[in-house]
Amino acid sequence: MPRDLDPRFDAEIDRRGTHCMKWDMMEAIYGVPASDGLAMWVADMDFEPPAVVTDALRAMTSHNVYGYFGNDGPYRDAIRWWMAERHGWEVDPGAIFTTHGLVNGTALCVDTWTAPGDGVVLFTPVYHAFAKVIRGNGRRVVECELAYEDGRYTPDWDAWDAVIAREGATMAILCSPHNPNGRVWTREELEGFAALAERHGLLLVSDEIHHDLVYPGETHVPMSKVMDPARLVMMTAPTKTFNIAGAHTGNVIVEDEGLRAQFGARMLGLGLSPNSFGLHMTTAAYSPEGAAWVDDLMRYLDGNRRLFDEAVDAIPGLRSVPMQATYLAWVDFSGTGMDRAEFTRRVEGDARIAVNHGPTFGKGGDSFLRFNMATPRANVETAVARLAEAFGDLQ
Repeated sequence: MPRDLDPRFDAEIDRRGTHCMKWDMMEAIYGVPASDGLAMWVADMDFEPPAVVTDALRAMTSHNVYGYFGNDGPYRDAIRWWMAERHGWEVDPGAIFTTHGLVNGTALCVDTWTAPGDGVVLFTPVYHAFAKVIRGNGRRVVECELAYEDGRYTPDWDAWDAVIAREGATMAILCSPHNPNGRVWTREELEGFAALAERHGLLLVSDEIHHDLVYPGETHVPMSKVMDPARLVMMTAPTKTFNIAGAHTGNVIVEDEGLRAQFGARMLGLGLSPNSFGLHMTTAAYSPEGAAWVDDLMRYLDGNRRLFDEAVDAIPGLRSVPMQATYLAWVDFSGTGMDRAEFTRRVEGDARIAVNHGPTFGKGGDSFLRFNMATPRANVETAVARLAEAFGDLQ
């Protein structure tokens, strides 16, 4: 068996009929048949979480009483241990606020530190939920489009300075590592984002939910190690790492005491508190057993990534942007010469693959589709074979 193959991740788990958004909604939303379609859109994995997480849930259900959670000290200690052990980042347990996932965390940041009508900067194309919560809070989305050349995304500082000066903004949201293009920002680039925030008086919210999903040869640097905490709010979560998104558990980590007091007051005013299932699962996951599982997961995902990229890049007109992190492949179809409706029809209609549409990620996404690679190897093999056939006339 090749080193990256693992029966825990190769196992086919039928998620249909389980109230699974990814598989049960693809026909209604994308027209991809439930019978033989491939769900490669929603960003969760088709893998079981580590056994230590399931064991923690079994311990809960064996007790049969699901009351209020008390003493979150071990939970905070587990987060502190994980950030120090895996990222070299020392976190004060008192700086941790638990939210109902990081979309909720983003919305709370926007609500706490901006006012209606304020501009919030996004570095696009970027995770689509950011724009939804900004607009839902009555704020303006200020799009700073990433530069894209020869399959690589980079900051465009001069252009962004002009956009922010023209549009006005009070906050910026950074995705690090970046979704959907898979970039792991270098320390120098992160210093550039910090300087941009300083120049324009912005509070920077750094969403680092994908920080554990980094491929060999790449190193994620927490923004907290680069930037003045007086202008920074960190966001992390175990949900992407361990495939427990349904737990809706994320952390807003606020190191500056003044900002911490403001966020704490807003959380108190809204009456927000975490659910016990998410706290138990996180405490179990952030452990040596969880760390070993993540290492095995990344070896497997690296195999999926290499298989997908090589096969897609072999199709004339298609290009998979090299992933440095995440399990989300960002594929450029501009080389086909087709309009968006046609290449999307071929992927969803002919290849029967449900994917995320590029324009939902903002400026720069028109010629792209996003594919989720966190699925058994057999599904990736089927997907690339179908894509080759769907675009066979270009061979």
